[in-house]
Amino acid sequence: MRSRRIACRLAVDWQRIMHRKPRGICVPPQDKEVSMSQRSWSAAASWSAVFAVACVSASVFAAPPVKGSLTGGGTGQLEYTVKVDSKTFGDTQETRKIRSGETDDFNWKSVPPGGAIAMPNGCPNADNLPRDANGAMVRQTQVRLAPSVDAKGIANVQLSFQAAAPKGARNVSAGGKSLQCPDVVSVSQVKRVSIPTNGGSKSVTMSDGTKVTVSIKH
Repeated sequence: MRSRRIACRLAVDWQRIMHRKPRGICVPPQDKEVSMSQRSWSAAASWSAVFAVACVSASVFAAPPVKGSLTGGGTGQLEYTVKVDSKTFGDTQETRKIRSGETDDFNWKSVPPGGAIAMPNGCPNADNLPRDANGAMVRQTQVRLAPSVDAKGIANVQLSFQAAAPKGARNVSAGGKSLQCPDVVSVSQVKRVSIPTNGGSKSVTMSDGTKVTVSIKH
């Protein structure tokens, strides 16, 4: 911005110079027209050069170059796509941008094929299980990615997987009462994978057969 103001000031000064009458110079009558023309041309050339340099400087400061890096271009982010294929927890996919050294949570809820299962508040662990607006249990899948990109452009990713789903109902005794609660199926595992950041992908299989694929796009 400062360079642009300088360039504009130079342009205004140049207009003043072109319209100002020269002082303190004696020019013979026969050579007055030629000398004035030479003076104007010389001044124009000098100020044009200064004006051009100022404009170049302004354009350089206004648009600095953007340098990329192994950790995701100018923003330091990479696109991570997580795809889950599971008979118990359902199939889902999502893409997010994550920086090296940061973590991000992928979270999906869905209604199981047999429908949500009613879950009274007295059921074991009821406060920590996924519910719908009516308080019935649904299925939920959570994946946390924690990538760290090394100097060779390899993303070393810690993948934390948690999922829960109702599989019918069962009778439970709690607080002296007999309750019908969801029969819960759950999985919790941590995996580590190394993926090239130039377009690689890796798949891991959980203990229940759920397949999780992580792919990276630079």
